[in-house]
Amino acid sequence: MMDVLLNSGPRRLYFDHAATTPLAPEVIAAMLPYFNASYGNPSSVHAEGRLAHEGLEAARRQVAAVLHCRPQELIFTSGGTESDNLALKGVALAQQGVGHIITSVAEHHAVLHSAEYLAHRGFKVTYLPVDRFGMVSPDAVAAAIQPDTRLISIMYANNEVGTINPIAQIAAVAQRAAVPFHSDAVQAGGSLDLDVDRLGVDLLALSAHKFYGPKGVGVLYVRGGSRLLYQQSGGSQESKRRAGTENVAGIVGLATALTIAEGKREAEAARLRGLRERLIGGVLGSIPGAILNGHPVERLPGNANFCLPDVEAETLLLRLDLLGIAASSASACTSGAVEPSHVLRAMGIPDALAVGSLRLSLGASNTEADIDYVLAKLPAVVNKLQSLKLRERSS
Repeated sequence: MMDVLLNSGPRRLYFDHAATTPLAPEVIAAMLPYFNASYGNPSSVHAEGRLAHEGLEAARRQVAAVLHCRPQELIFTSGGTESDNLALKGVALAQQGVGHIITSVAEHHAVLHSAEYLAHRGFKVTYLPVDRFGMVSPDAVAAAIQPDTRLISIMYANNEVGTINPIAQIAAVAQRAAVPFHSDAVQAGGSLDLDVDRLGVDLLALSAHKFYGPKGVGVLYVRGGSRLLYQQSGGSQESKRRAGTENVAGIVGLATALTIAEGKREAEAARLRGLRERLIGGVLGSIPGAILNGHPVERLPGNANFCLPDVEAETLLLRLDLLGIAASSASACTSGAVEPSHVLRAMGIPDALAVGSLRLSLGASNTEADIDYVLAKLPAVVNKLQSLKLRERSS
């Protein structure tokens, strides 16, 4: 039924790669054997189990090669949300007594809600502000460190506005203070450098479905020697750090997708930046009052986020969907929320403008023709909605 819906009407253009990406054909091919021929439990000692275990550990080595870490420093999880939860709660609760945690007001809710959870258990939490571009200052991080600071968690790149934080500089601040540093890098996979030594991070979270891998699988890098209290009990999997039978097919898919994405990362980033700039220039040049959210240069190659005056995002997205354009207004995890994005609010954007946000996130399927189609359709849709709003006010 859904196939019929998607294949009817206008052609479909997908501009929501920041929410999720389609499975790459090579990833599907790599995963298939682990649904049938190599279906064993990787913890079992028989031949079927050993075959699954070999696939699991080969995938671990593949991911380690991209991150430039040791395979044993990786924990496979159910996705970025679990990886962030495990990082914050695992590090904070592994240390004796309560202490202090530093994060930012513009983090993904997986981090913010984990910090809130810890705050309810006696931890002090400092929420650093961001500048008008959504960026965190390394100096602000340094100034916030206290004698009992247990963890610093700052995202690599913002999932809504695409701003890239100076992670290596922040990591250097954390290292000088001997404080573990975690980064939610879910949006960075396939787009930015993931070398954990160059970045200087102690913990780093990724999710496969952001770089053409399967949903429901992620990974957390934990630097050797870091103290981490497991959050899921029941078995000795993942070196006793995350109980539960591993999703071997999903993990193989993650490793395959990450390896492919890393191999074409620089070329694809350059291509997407060209499309992004064409899109940004077209929107700003054709829609009066439109503003670009996020840093103009230090941003993800495929991210274009705007505020459009006198427009309500939900109505805009429905109109675009009818024209065959799939887009979003904030992170997909909060798309049902009535309130404006917490990220845009943190950047100082007034609520009246923030409710008209539009995120167009590009990926492998997008072409110049797609950009031209959006630029041909979007201004008229926005103009129509603005006219309706004006009529509503005057009635």
